[in-house]
Amino acid sequence: LSDTKEYHIGKYGRLRRAYLKEHRPILYTDLIVTEKLFPHLEEIDTACRERLEIIEKAMMQQEGVTESLKAADQMEWVRRMNSIHNRAEEIILHELVFEP
Repeated sequence: LSDTKEYHIGKYGRLRRAYLKEHRPILYTDLIVTEKLFPHLEEIDTACRERLEIIEKAMMQQEGVTESLKAADQMEWVRRMNSIHNRAEEIILHELVFEP
């Protein structure tokens, strides 16, 4: 292998690799042979984390989840943040990780 760079692949990169291996084996093999798999996985992971942050901030603003809510009712803030995170993660999984 000519590429000796160390790649940092997180949760979304690992999910993408599992998806490619299971559902797109030809693309997966091609990425391995051309040594583009790990750069691809790192790029997907980075894009997912950035997109997740953008979507969460937009949802927080739209739904009125603020620091004042956090100070007033922590459990309600946690419930809303978990809901926002889960919905935002579903969006990015379908957009970026499990794309057709």
